[in-house]
Amino acid sequence: MLTTVDLTRSLDTETYKRLLIHYQVALGMLAYQVYVQQRPVAIVFEGWDAAGKGGAIRRVTEAIDPRGFVVYPIAKPQGDDATHHYLWRFWRRLPEKGQIAIFDRSWYGRVMVERIEGFCTEAEWKRAYREINYFERQLVDFGTVLFKFWLHISKEEQLARFESRSGDKLREWKLTDEDWRNREKWVLYEEAVNEMLLKTSTISAPWTIVEGDSKLYARIKITKTLVDKLSQELDYDPFQPTAAAVEAEKRKKKKKK
Repeated sequence: MLTTVDLTRSLDTETYKRLLIHYQVALGMLAYQVYVQQRPVAIVFEGWDAAGKGGAIRRVTEAIDPRGFVVYPIAKPQGDDATHHYLWRFWRRLPEKGQIAIFDRSWYGRVMVERIEGFCTEAEWKRAYREINYFERQLVDFGTVLFKFWLHISKEEQLARFESRSGDKLREWKLTDEDWRNREKWVLYEEAVNEMLLKTSTISAPWTIVEGDSKLYARIKITKTLVDKLSQELDYDPFQPTAAAVEAEKRKKKKKK
């Protein structure tokens, strides 16, 4: 599946700025409707190291009331999380009604890093596809609006971003030895990602593959996808003027006459 992704897609800066404001305003209004309508929303971000997940999440959350969302950075399970079934730590972090939960990496680690690094058996990660599909179906049946983004970049673009970080005192903390080790296993991860996308992109919980070599293009595709689906799920058009705005415009016109 990844070989069909067009990584040449891009946006110029002016178009990006215009569209970002456009969709961020809409996101802010839709996030309020999430609260009003009491719908839980879960947003999953997966992707290659340095694919731009953090930057994309910042552009999404800066448009939303901080009281309405939480971001979970997912790393190696520790403490109680490490002694339970791998989905347990996600069950207890699921959004309540009217809230948005954003997962910076997620339960898909089971069929990627845990598979490649040998943190679970072959039988366990093969079984996980079925477990995850059932898990997500339960969320959707409960009324959760579920988004799953895979941020895809080329191996060349990843190297360029790694080198850029290593030479920047303000960003070099983002680059770790583990990132370089994972890069050496690119082919293995690519195989795992393709299988993951194929086996867990369902009608009720499809993946959105984001062309990420251009960070500007990726951020707009993500925000637009959020706006489009939330508008549909909530039956609310953020681009239509509200009744109060219409009345205010009428009063303004009367005054001019």
